[in-house]
Amino acid sequence: MRTVAIHAVPEEQLTHVTFDATMEERISELLTHYPTRRAALLPVLWLCQERYGWIAPGVIEAVAARLGESPAFVQGVVTFYTMFYTSPPARYVLQVCKTLSCAVCGGRELLEHLKARLGIDLGERTQDGTFQLIGVQCLGACGSAPVIQINDDYYENLTIEQLDALVDELSQGKEA
Repeated sequence: MRTVAIHAVPEEQLTHVTFDATMEERISELLTHYPTRRAALLPVLWLCQERYGWIAPGVIEAVAARLGESPAFVQGVVTFYTMFYTSPPARYVLQVCKTLSCAVCGGRELLEHLKARLGIDLGERTQDGTFQLIGVQCLGACGSAPVIQINDDYYENLTIEQLDALVDELSQGKEA
């Protein structure tokens, strides 16, 4: 598995977003798979988050205009789903499963270890912007607990030693 760092576009560059030809082509292709433009909203938002690193207000307005929706509707969808970042994320977002299966299989210890090692609490990011720690309710991999999702990748059956090795690699700029 290769965890790719998030490269979030700075907010000042996303105040007024217009999609370039490549994005327009990709959005147009997505629209062919759905019965209505509204039905394509989540995939279009995923595409935007992949491109910009997060969903800024300017991105919301551009998506709304492109799909013929109100910015308020798109904003409501973005803020409903926790998978969309509404502020620039760290390069590596560590989502730690806090549900019972992970907790009893060592997830609590992994979370406490990460908090101590990174010097941050849940919802915080390291000062250098490398890591962000988020507690989530179930990553859907209970059979291979404890689980941590880093950006788009799952790391299952983790031990503290494996987690330390992973954090070391990411800290050194190596994508795991």
